[in-house]
Amino acid sequence: MNAIPPFVTDPAVSSADFRGAMRHLTGGVSVITAGRGRDITGMTVTSVTSLSVDPPTLIVSINRDASSLPLIRRCGAFGVNILHADQIDIAERFAGKSDLTGADRFAGAEWITSVSGVPLLVGALAALDCEVEEIVERYSHGIVIGRVRDVKSTTRSAALAYWHGQYVAVDQDEDAARLVEVSVPARGRRVV
Repeated sequence: MNAIPPFVTDPAVSSADFRGAMRHLTGGVSVITAGRGRDITGMTVTSVTSLSVDPPTLIVSINRDASSLPLIRRCGAFGVNILHADQIDIAERFAGKSDLTGADRFAGAEWITSVSGVPLLVGALAALDCEVEEIVERYSHGIVIGRVRDVKSTTRSAALAYWHGQYVAVDQDEDAARLVEVSVPARGRRVV
């Protein structure tokens, strides 16, 4: 097996420059939930991405100082709640924009207990119950690899995204209509 060479960081790239560049990347907003019973917490992230369809697996990057990571490690499970465009208040609450912590962050929304015991948000675009396969620690974050064990989906369509430091709604029907208004070809339309 070939050894992977060590990472060499370029001191010319500052954290601020990198953070500024990443603000151009639009990310879907999700709330990661962890724990069981009253020993629960959660956090807002834009770092969820699919890893594999067969088997259904995803990854999420979580700061090693976040309260969620020890619970995910201890319980071996976590929830991924993909937020609807009208769930900004939930995103803000779990992003720490209030003084609420732990189980108090869950107040004001309806939650169900998943098969693994983690809370899943009722009314999320999708809520996934995940079993931890591995946690890879790199620098300030843990890359959590989760095997999806259950999926709850709704028929709602407008997603919540984060771009340039702001929440934005992504609605396929509304956005397609806007594109037609400004003569940008929508999906399925031929350009002549």
